[in-house]
Amino acid sequence: MNVFFHPQDNRGHVKLDWLDTKHSFSFGSWYDPRYMGVGALRVINDDTIAAHRGFGTHPHDNMEILTCVLSGTISHQDSMGNQRQISAGEWQLMSAGTGVRHSEINQGDVPVHMLQIWIQPNIQNAEPNYQQIQCDPKQHPNQWHLIAGPKADAKMQIRQHAEVKTAFISQGQQLPINTRHHINYVHLISGQVRIGEHRLNPGDALAFTADTQIEALADSQMIWFDLAE
Repeated sequence: MNVFFHPQDNRGHVKLDWLDTKHSFSFGSWYDPRYMGVGALRVINDDTIAAHRGFGTHPHDNMEILTCVLSGTISHQDSMGNQRQISAGEWQLMSAGTGVRHSEINQGDVPVHMLQIWIQPNIQNAEPNYQQIQCDPKQHPNQWHLIAGPKADAKMQIRQHAEVKTAFISQGQQLPINTRHHINYVHLISGQVRIGEHRLNPGDALAFTADTQIEALADSQMIWFDLAE
């Protein structure tokens, strides 16, 4: 099995008065030619946003933008007319397509912790759309939950031959990873797991190309990207 271990210490780290963010892949002012994405997966930003602060209105196009809120609530507003609250355990998918403007503001009194994930689409200049679901894997542990994919069996449909899954695995439990595509990437959110010979801590990730399994060395939450390109 071909593997590539991506330690959390190799992520970019940007700290502002309102934002503490870690970039798995080159983004904004942080650039590392070793980390330009995996297949169609281009961005995983681990953001902590201070109370009453956030990302003001800005544009995107031709990108599938997935947000996973881990704690707190973020307020979303966009040029498609959506005004929504995304709270811990909820996921948002904004398919930017021909172009959309949006803002993400923490209107609460406590920090928001969330992951922002960008996947390059395989359809250009499509009509923008917005999707949002509730799926907290802690409520149904020790199984994979299909969050986003190209087919109707996914909770949200994405414009790419890719599947995004999440799981919360209890200590001592194992979960198989049966790959549909040839590029796989597991990002550990919390806990500690073993995948083959590799032990992952929070923020670590592993890219690999063959079926394997995850063993939870502690209660752990993770995201698995199954990517065709």
